[in-house]
Amino acid sequence: MIMSKEKVRQERILNPVSGYLMLLLGIVGMIAGIAIMIVGFIAGSRVGSGALSVVSVILGILVLTAAIILLCGLKVLNPNEAYVFTVFGNYYGTLKKEGFFWVNPFCSAINPTVKSAPVVAASGNGKSVSVSVGNKEKKVSMRTMTLDNKKQKVNDLLGNPVEIGAVVIWKVVNPTKAVINVENYKNYLSIQCDSIIRNTARQYPYDMSEGADEKSLRGSSQEIADIMSRELQERTEDAGIKILDVRITHLAYAPEIASAMLQRQQAAAIIDARQKIVEGAVGMVEMALSRLNEKDIVELDEERKAAMVSNLLVVLCGNKDAQPIVNSGSLY
Repeated sequence: MIMSKEKVRQERILNPVSGYLMLLLGIVGMIAGIAIMIVGFIAGSRVGSGALSVVSVILGILVLTAAIILLCGLKVLNPNEAYVFTVFGNYYGTLKKEGFFWVNPFCSAINPTVKSAPVVAASGNGKSVSVSVGNKEKKVSMRTMTLDNKKQKVNDLLGNPVEIGAVVIWKVVNPTKAVINVENYKNYLSIQCDSIIRNTARQYPYDMSEGADEKSLRGSSQEIADIMSRELQERTEDAGIKILDVRITHLAYAPEIASAMLQRQQAAAIIDARQKIVEGAVGMVEMALSRLNEKDIVELDEERKAAMVSNLLVVLCGNKDAQPIVNSGSLY
């Protein structure tokens, strides 16, 4: 039943017997052991045989001990939980089925993420001493969990320091790999997540100019998150972890350059706005001259057209409302 070390990576699913039957046998064994000791001692006393009393007590103790050991193999498993068992340092099997079962009482569950519970005990000189006691509940949770990777400072492709944070939705799908192949699968996932976020952020700029086709952290956040998810899944495959989703939760320039980048964005926005204003003003001037010629409202020579164009552009492109000056005389 014990698997060799070469096959540790292959998960062996256990199909244990019902715990209710073994619980009944254990209780019957305890009662039988106590009864043997009592009846044997009484019978030995009546017949005056000390040997019979000693043998009965020893036999009763053996039966009682066997019943207690038998009861130590009872395990209760909730839905979406698993036990990974070893026997004397060798992989024994994995229990995934929820319910009340009995397994080999010499099995020990392993889970590196479950730490020993510290117990404070008083020493002889009045000082308290912390003693670690093993925790028996070493179940591996297979529920969907969330890893909140706090914001960290990274330089983007252009060398600008940015702050980026992400959240990872994950679950354990292979408990055997999770507890055997890595030291602590939760810490392993957290470290790999930090590494993936840093490496990915360095490959893309924070933002791109309008009309650019390249990916950026701000403009292509979902695509960047998908790339992180694929790379993180490759890194955690041997740990028995499945990455369900990765989302970028925080993205901003670092505080030391945030004000400068804000000014640059404002300047770029002003330039873009001015370009659109000039394009619209030129179109309106062109339309005005065209309509004047079509309607034969007034005949303008080149000098008057230039003056009209100049006045219209000043009015249309100015930041403030124009103050018109009425000329009641000749233009010349």
